[in-house]
Amino acid sequence: MSASPSRARWLLPALVAVAWLALGGVSGPFAGKLSEVSTNDSTAFLPASAEATEVSERVKSFGDARGLPAVVVAERTSGLTQADRDYLGGLDLPGEASPVIPSQRDDQAAQVVVLVDPEDPAGAVDGIRARLTSPPDGLTVLVAGPAAQVADLKEAFGGIDGLLLLVAGAVVAVILVLVYRSPLLPFVVLLSGVFALGLASLAVYLLADGGVLDLNGQSQGILFILVFGAATDYALLLVSRFREELRDTEDRFTAMRTAWRATIEPIAASAGTVVLGVLCLLFSDLNSNKGLGPVAAIGIGAAFLASVTFLPAALVLLGRSAFWPLRPKLGSPHPEASGLWSRIAKVISARPRATWVITTLVLLVGVAFVPQLQASGTAQSDVFLTDVDSVAGQEVLSRHFPGGTGAPTVVLARSAAAQRVTAAAQDVDGVSSVRPAGEADDLVRLDVVLDDPADSEAAVATVQRLREAVRAVPDADAKVGGPTATQLDTQNTSERDRLVIIPIVLVVIFLVLALLLRSLLAPLLLIATVVLSFGATMGVSALVFNGIFDFPGADPVVPLFGFVFLVALGIDYNIFLMTRVREEAASIGTREGVLRGLTITGGVITSAGVVLAATFSALAVLPILFLAQIAFIVAFGVLLDTFVVRSLLVPALGVDLGRRIWWPSKLARGKE
Repeated sequence: MSASPSRARWLLPALVAVAWLALGGVSGPFAGKLSEVSTNDSTAFLPASAEATEVSERVKSFGDARGLPAVVVAERTSGLTQADRDYLGGLDLPGEASPVIPSQRDDQAAQVVVLVDPEDPAGAVDGIRARLTSPPDGLTVLVAGPAAQVADLKEAFGGIDGLLLLVAGAVVAVILVLVYRSPLLPFVVLLSGVFALGLASLAVYLLADGGVLDLNGQSQGILFILVFGAATDYALLLVSRFREELRDTEDRFTAMRTAWRATIEPIAASAGTVVLGVLCLLFSDLNSNKGLGPVAAIGIGAAFLASVTFLPAALVLLGRSAFWPLRPKLGSPHPEASGLWSRIAKVISARPRATWVITTLVLLVGVAFVPQLQASGTAQSDVFLTDVDSVAGQEVLSRHFPGGTGAPTVVLARSAAAQRVTAAAQDVDGVSSVRPAGEADDLVRLDVVLDDPADSEAAVATVQRLREAVRAVPDADAKVGGPTATQLDTQNTSERDRLVIIPIVLVVIFLVLALLLRSLLAPLLLIATVVLSFGATMGVSALVFNGIFDFPGADPVVPLFGFVFLVALGIDYNIFLMTRVREEAASIGTREGVLRGLTITGGVITSAGVVLAATFSALAVLPILFLAQIAFIVAFGVLLDTFVVRSLLVPALGVDLGRRIWWPSKLARGKE
C-alpha cells in the first residue's frame, strides 16, 4: 500500500512533462511560420479615422489609383545612351507601368513608375528586380518607392525565424552555464522557453491567420525575445528557491512543493503585471501598437504556464541531479548568507538615507538629458541600418528628380473647387508640381509632387503645410493622403498614444502592486523608482543615439514601447524583492526583512536582469533602427533597474522608512 502514493508522486510530474513534449512537437513549427501571417506595410497600421486612411479608401474609386508605386530608376553619370533608354522601355514589368520618364535636370537618369498589387508589394518588387537582368554596362538600375521599402523590410525581418532565435538561445545558455555551473540545468530552462515559444507562436499564428490581430515583423521579434526572457526570469526564481529548499529538506517533492508555493505568487504577479501593462497598448489608435499588446500578452502567458508546470515537473524528476556537479546537499550552508549581497545589505543598513539620496541624484543626472532625445520621427529610408536597394534608389531619384517623384501626395477635393485647390497647393513651399489625376463621384484627384523625398521629414512638414492650405479653400472639403501623409498621420497618432497609454499603464501597475503588497505607500514608491529609472535610461539613450551611434532620430513610438516594457519588466524585480521582504517582515520586522530579502534574492534577481538584458540585446542583430533602439533602451534600462534601483534605491528606502512603507496594512503597525 505504501508504494502506491510513492508512484503517484512520480506520475503527475511525468505526465506533465510528457504532455509538454507532445504540445511542443505540435506547436514548435509555428514559430517558423509566423512570417507567413505578418505584414510590414505601414499603410495598414493607421486607424480608419486618419485622414490618410480616408483618402486611401476614397481613391479606390479612381481606376488608376489602386496600386502601390515602385520606381525603377536608372542612372549613368556620363549621360544616358540610346541603349539605356531602349533597355528601360523594353522591360516587361509586372503591374501598370508608366512610360520612361527622363530627368529634367540633366540627361543622367530616367525612371519608370510601376503600380503594383498593394496586397503583395514585396512579391511584386521581387518580380521587378528579377527582370532587371543584364542592363547595359555602366548603367545602375535600382527599385525604389514605397513598394520597394516594404520588400526590403520583409527581407530585413527574414532573419527573425532563425538568426534571432539562435542568438537569443545562445546568449541565455552561456549566462545560465555561468550562473549555475551546470550543463544540465540550462538545457531544462531553455527547453521550458522553447515550449513556451511554441505555444505562443501557435496561438498568435491562429489569431493572425484568422484576422483577429495584426502581426508585423517588429511584434514578431519582440514576441520571441519576451518569451525567452520572461521564461528564463521565472525559471531563475523557481530554481533558486528550489535549490534553497533542497539544502533544508531531504525530500525533493517536499522541497519543490515549498518552492512552488513560495514563488507562484510573485511569478503570477510579475506575469500579470506585464500582461496588463502590454494590454494597455489596446488603447492605441495605431493598429501596429494595438496588435503588439495581445501578441506580447500571449507570449508572457505562455512563458508563465511553461514555468509553473513543465519546469517544476522536470526539476522534481531530476532532483538534485539537475544541479550536477554542484548538487545542493542537505544541511549545507546557504551561500547567500555571507556573499556579495550580504555585504551590500550591511552598507545599506549603515547609511540608508545617504544611499537613496545619492542614488536618486545620480539617476536625475541621466534624466536631465531626456530633452536631447529626438523622437519626432525619421524618414522611412532611415529605418534600415544596412544598405538596401530602396534607399540607394531613393538617393538616385533625389539627385535627378524632385524628391517626391514616383510617390506623389494625393489631394482629393470637390470637383467644383479643383482650380482653387490646385492654386492653393502650388503656392505651398516645398511643392514641385500639381497635376489632375482623374475625377470620380464628384471628386477630383490631384497628384502633388514634393521637392523632397516622400519619406523625409522635410516632406512631412510640406504635407502639413499643404493640408493647412487646401483646408482653407472654401467649399472644397479637401483632404490630403498618400505615402507622406501616412507617415505624418502615423507620427501624430504615435504622439497621441504616448500621452494616453502611459498614464493608463501607471494606474494599472499601481493597482496590481497595491493588491499584491496590501499597501498604498509601497506601490507609489516602487512606481516612482521605476519611472525615475526609465527617465535616466531615456536620457542616457539620447546621448548614446546622438553621440555614439549617430542615429538620425527615433520614431515617436520608441519612448512609448520603452516605457511599457521597462516599467512593466522593471516592476518585476521589485515584485520579486518586495514579496520576499513582506514574507520576512512578518516575522523579523521590516528593516531586517528588507536586508534579508535583499541578501537572499540579490543573486537570482541580478541573474534574471542580466538574462533579460542580454535577450533584448539580441534584437540588435536585425538591421532595423527601431529594434536596435528598443534593444538598447530595454537592455540598459533593465541593467540600471537591476543593479541600481532594485539593489540600492528600493532597499535603502525600505530600511529608512521601516514599517511605514506598508501603510495602511497591519504590517505598518508591526515590528520595525
